[in-house]
Amino acid sequence: MAGTIEERIEEILRALKGRHPGQEEFMQAVEEVLVSLKPLFENQGEEDYLGAFSVIAEPERVIKFRVQYPTFGPEGAELHTTTGYRVQFNSALGPYKGGLRFHPSVSESIIKFLGFEQIFKNALTNLPIGGGKGGCVFDPKGKSDSEVRMLCEHFMKGLYRHIGPNLDVPAGDIGVGGREIGYMYGEYVRLKGQPDMGVLTGKSTDFGGSKLRPEATGYGLVYITLEALKKYNHYRYLPEERRAGVAENCFKGLKVLISGSGNVAQFAAQKVMELGGQVCSFSDSTGTITSTEGFSEDQLKELFHLKNVKRGRVSEMSTAEGLEYHAGKSVWELGLNCDIALPSATQNEITLEGAKNLAAGGCWCVAEGANMPTTNEAVDYLKTKVDIYIPAKAANAGGVATSALEMAQNSARLFWSSEEVDEKLNGIMTNIFATAYKTAQEFDRPWDLQFGANAAGFLKVYKAYKAMGYLKF
Repeated sequence: MAGTIEERIEEILRALKGRHPGQEEFMQAVEEVLVSLKPLFENQGEEDYLGAFSVIAEPERVIKFRVQYPTFGPEGAELHTTTGYRVQFNSALGPYKGGLRFHPSVSESIIKFLGFEQIFKNALTNLPIGGGKGGCVFDPKGKSDSEVRMLCEHFMKGLYRHIGPNLDVPAGDIGVGGREIGYMYGEYVRLKGQPDMGVLTGKSTDFGGSKLRPEATGYGLVYITLEALKKYNHYRYLPEERRAGVAENCFKGLKVLISGSGNVAQFAAQKVMELGGQVCSFSDSTGTITSTEGFSEDQLKELFHLKNVKRGRVSEMSTAEGLEYHAGKSVWELGLNCDIALPSATQNEITLEGAKNLAAGGCWCVAEGANMPTTNEAVDYLKTKVDIYIPAKAANAGGVATSALEMAQNSARLFWSSEEVDEKLNGIMTNIFATAYKTAQEFDRPWDLQFGANAAGFLKVYKAYKAMGYLKF
């Protein structure tokens, strides 16, 4: 392929769009990585990184299957049909690894974008796992346990032939938690006729799950943000009157906006508050609830109960103690002041307008807890306005890292304590930051963690593919 770097990048994007027409989310994810890696391509020397990118950006396998499930209403049972997906994107570094998403927005494009992101995220953990993702269109909200169980069982009937501890190990994602993983594992055992705990992660600790798996993505998000605060000397961002008593390794005195109210948001908030920060928001698909002075421990416990036991909405939170509910509004529409933003809801939640609101509100650090929560144009804007931007591939890798630790425990028939898992998780997130930072430094881009994370993840997969002969005629 001849031409300038820019022309080759455009040709790769055109070719991918032609093979994957109408898949906007997938192409957005590809373009974000491809364009950000331009400094690497300009310094590729004898290597053909651009040619390798074309190979890596094409999924190894896309599996689609029919899923049928019933729902029960006042007028009786109704049978529904939907499509199940599993994109086994890249196995250069190990078995395909990535979650299953049950949500009304699921499409082949969204599953491909998630699988593509997972390649580089998993590479950054330095653990032997490849990239994959799956799911189907289904809304668990308002469904009974029986309805959810039957959906999970039918989904597993289409999936079980394609997964295994050394082939593909799914986990949870939006709409898929411990309950759903349990139902799917139970069906897998029935279909295979024998237990095989290593086939799914995110299981209950009663049968092979790992301690801290629900907490892992949120905790990991905070751990990597701490590393960035220390490396980039966050004291200098604080007004003089707010610097007193701020320890090097804590969030004391910092205002933090969090979107979402699922596992990532809940446990990121728990860790931020444990370290002295003020969590000022949560949200879900119905709206946002805010607190100017930060949520109290009792209010956080109420949110945990509301979301994990009652499966309710943030609008049901008590507003008696300084809380305000904003119906139909996202966190990023409200123009709130903050030091740190942790978007932890879903893809493309921060638009360019939301990014401008963050900058106007004094935000100087954004770390992504959700997958691709920021549009590409909003990322470009934020990188000119905030001092620290940590992309999701690095910032939300704690969940899959702990899933890989669960795989290791299952393989060795071991069970580690919460303290052991937490120590390993912290070490992995610290190393991810160090890897992204070091790679950015090597290319004289010390503030560009987006480039550092993308380049480090890409190079690891590239070297594996090259060693296996995948990039030769």
